[in-house]
Amino acid sequence: MNLKSKIINRKASIGIIGLGYVGLPLLIRFSEEGFQTIGFDVDVIKVNKLNEGQSYINHISAEIIKTTIDNGFRATSNFSKISNVDVMLICVPTPLGVHNEPDLSYIQSTLVSIEPYIKENQLFVLESTTYPGTTEEEIIPFISNSNFIVGENFFIGYSPEREDPGNQDYSTKTIPKIVSGYTERCLDLTKTLYDQIVDKTVPVSSLRAAEMTKILENIHRAVNIGLMNELKMVADKMDIDIYEVIDAAATKPFGFTPYYPGPGLGGHCIPIDPYYLTWKAKEVGMNTRFIELAGEINTAMPNYVVYKVGNALNNIGKSINGSKILILGLSYKKNVDDLRESPSLVIMDKLIDLGADIHYSDPYFDRIPPTRKHNLELVSEILNKESLKSVDLVLLTTDHDEYDYEMILKESAIIVDTRGHFRDENKKIVKA
Repeated sequence: MNLKSKIINRKASIGIIGLGYVGLPLLIRFSEEGFQTIGFDVDVIKVNKLNEGQSYINHISAEIIKTTIDNGFRATSNFSKISNVDVMLICVPTPLGVHNEPDLSYIQSTLVSIEPYIKENQLFVLESTTYPGTTEEEIIPFISNSNFIVGENFFIGYSPEREDPGNQDYSTKTIPKIVSGYTERCLDLTKTLYDQIVDKTVPVSSLRAAEMTKILENIHRAVNIGLMNELKMVADKMDIDIYEVIDAAATKPFGFTPYYPGPGLGGHCIPIDPYYLTWKAKEVGMNTRFIELAGEINTAMPNYVVYKVGNALNNIGKSINGSKILILGLSYKKNVDDLRESPSLVIMDKLIDLGADIHYSDPYFDRIPPTRKHNLELVSEILNKESLKSVDLVLLTTDHDEYDYEMILKESAIIVDTRGHFRDENKKIVKA
């Protein structure tokens, strides 16, 4: 049976490398459609938790993991098992280096790990977000050097992830999937694969077009959020509520899409991916001024929040130094357990450097795990009347639905709101 027939008949085995917010939901979706799945990750803790039927992602329940195990799924750190799969989907991180340059080390280390075990007639699909040309420049030569002929006895596609953790309206199944391939046969196999698990696939003409599509999606958001962040600061100087203005503008049934400001950008995609294109554009002699300006504005937002906190405390005769501040929300957006690039952590570090006594409460994090840039050894506090009354200022950085906002408003002395949650005028509220 050829590979396409195996895919259509659910006989193809699927190996997913990288079991994070992208890889794990994707693996579950294949399992739900009857495919045999195996997950690969270098994090042994993740592997052990999955094999024990536990989940480490809030919106994926242990019951779903156990059902996937019952369907034959296993997780492993043993890459020799790549030789047992028909399809490899790569969902590893693509962070930035210290100078905002692309860091492809996770992709490259994955290639090294699988090289001894790849075989003829496998399909390799990269899902990680990256700059246009990555698949052709990094993966095609690597596979060709392994004595395979891409498009004849080994197949390569690119299909960028479009996961949105915490979004109740769209799922892996219902979000349209961009698909591409190095050759027509590669594209056909990639499209056939995803046709089995999503409602709609969208083929594009080349790997580069697919890579650029994903970058464009994230730049679109980054630039528009940067615009709203700048307008928030302008509106504040004019004593105008920017959230009221955005909501009013959103009533226009054409030509306007609402984007909302915040304390900065977070998550793995929007703060990082635009710089992938900026870096690549310089290779071809182009400057991406809109992208870089938006990045500067968004990166500066934590400083603006700290400035507003300082002003709020000054107005009651206090300084940041020595003040007790309660941070509400660590996640980069509400209702998810995801700290990646969270502006909350940046703000906390800045306030601590200024001498603040920082505490936090977040229903998704009992303690703050160390990240690449932050190592805050704090434990979440119970949010109640006593904890609110014991602090000089409450800083709302992530507006989780679980918070009792009525109690927060009643019991807090000052609230600095970075998310526009409190819309009514109140002398306790400082919009930031």
